[in-house]
Amino acid sequence: MAEHEEGFLLTRFDSLMNSVRRTVGAKAMDIGAPVVNWARASALWPMTFGLACCAIEMIATGAGRFDIDRFGAGVFRPSPRQSDLIIIAGTVTLKMGPVVRRVFDQMPEPKWVISMGACASTGGPFDSYSTMQGVDRTIPVDVYIPGCPPRPEALLYGLMRLQDIIMREAPSAYIFDSDGTVHRQRSFEGEDQLQIAQANEAARIALAAK
Repeated sequence: MAEHEEGFLLTRFDSLMNSVRRTVGAKAMDIGAPVVNWARASALWPMTFGLACCAIEMIATGAGRFDIDRFGAGVFRPSPRQSDLIIIAGTVTLKMGPVVRRVFDQMPEPKWVISMGACASTGGPFDSYSTMQGVDRTIPVDVYIPGCPPRPEALLYGLMRLQDIIMREAPSAYIFDSDGTVHRQRSFEGEDQLQIAQANEAARIALAAK
């Protein structure tokens, strides 16, 4: 809380607005979840971003033969501030890791990440001192696409699976606080039952070990 009166009032106003966002705004967005999620899934704007040889396959996916525009994701943007999807296509080195993180942080919420190819997902054949063993060590990944390199059909399939994820999300998951942080909570069908089953299996294994 600020010491002077103006800062005190602004802090109170921010708290009030955040409360309204969480209570009224979040519930209103969740009511229209199918429409909001359909709009987000049908109008993905990937960023023009390629690191290595997998980027050639990503470029081919945007060409006429495969036509990623059919899925509403052909508008490759030149700036992270205009993008909501980043496709990590190629080898990520340790030196490039902070740059990838900076680009990801500049993207507005909601945003998603596709890790394309073995190098981006696990480091590929480059188990060396200079290669990051998976881009998920620096940014969160939503969909992994295996292959070295994966064909354009694989990228289209990964894009469709990302659209499935978006359709299952709660639109109110992206709620900003006054300090700029994002509380991202996703709701999936049957997620509670899966967690209960995993807990029961863990308990069964623990009892068997005794």
